[in-house]
Amino acid sequence: MHLAGDIGGTKTALGVFSEEQGPHKALAQAEVHSADYPSLEAIAQEFLAKAGVRVDSACFGIAGPVLAGRAKVTNLPWIVDQAAMAKALNLRAVHLLNDLEAIAWAVPELRPEDVDTLNAGEPVAQGNIAVFAPGTGLGESFLTWETGEYRAHSSEGGHADFAPTDETQMRLLAFMRERLDHVSYEHVCSGVGIPHVYDFFRDREKISEKPETAARIASASDRTKSIIQSALDPADPSPRCVAAIETVVSIMGAEAGNLALKVLAVGGVYLGGGIPVHIVPILKSPRFLEAFRHKGRFTQMMSRIPVHLMISKVGIAGAAAYGLRMASKDTVDPIRPTNADRLVSA
Repeated sequence: MHLAGDIGGTKTALGVFSEEQGPHKALAQAEVHSADYPSLEAIAQEFLAKAGVRVDSACFGIAGPVLAGRAKVTNLPWIVDQAAMAKALNLRAVHLLNDLEAIAWAVPELRPEDVDTLNAGEPVAQGNIAVFAPGTGLGESFLTWETGEYRAHSSEGGHADFAPTDETQMRLLAFMRERLDHVSYEHVCSGVGIPHVYDFFRDREKISEKPETAARIASASDRTKSIIQSALDPADPSPRCVAAIETVVSIMGAEAGNLALKVLAVGGVYLGGGIPVHIVPILKSPRFLEAFRHKGRFTQMMSRIPVHLMISKVGIAGAAAYGLRMASKDTVDPIRPTNADRLVSA
């Protein structure tokens, strides 16, 4: 039995998996608000006690860089150490992955029902694959084909410098530089970034909004959620919130395209994280793909790159797939891409 987890700045999802059932079917699972707990150890101990199961190993996808088996969780005051976790949970082995690396490991195992295609494109078999995931923060990773299999690679590309692509975004950058020393893509196209963009349209662009809507957003415990809901309200959408989310989607498209160029992701780009699945109507407007493809001489190549939205819980599936693989091996080995060829050729 194997414990897998997707550890984010907002939520932590845990599940127990077996080799027989594989990474898509948890024998027990739970999701909690991360900040309600002092550590990942506390969450895992509570979960296993309630589930009443014993596991031999664990793998966690962590929202933050993992160095030498140790991770500082971004947007949480947690330090996760795999040796300490193994001791605290009495496990044979614990593996830590960057959360986007975990999502990348899930891509070769994706089923058709796990994705919603935004652009079918013309995928290149065994071509590099990019993963772009705006959640609480912004994560980026990629996969390369090596010795007959896909291997995932982590990165911290979401913290690269934000580069505006139009006059409004230039004014947004100037606004953000008054708030922050360093303005990254995470600051303008993630869960922590959406309130910044909303404030820009409120304070600089002076876009109007009903007083009751503004008051509701100002008092919300989660402003990002409230802004998204107000933007997508079918009866009375907020013009200020719509402007904010449309701008975020344009920035998402541009940076997803940047990532695709940098890793030459001719095998496809996969969108993950909590933000895209909550803004699908705007994401599916021409805005995202126009920004994604707008790369000068490479515009035609960009139009051929497939773009898929991952709609299932791929973070925990990737951690489970990697952990189950590692549980039966003594050395690190890439995951067998059982479904990759079918998805690439779909």
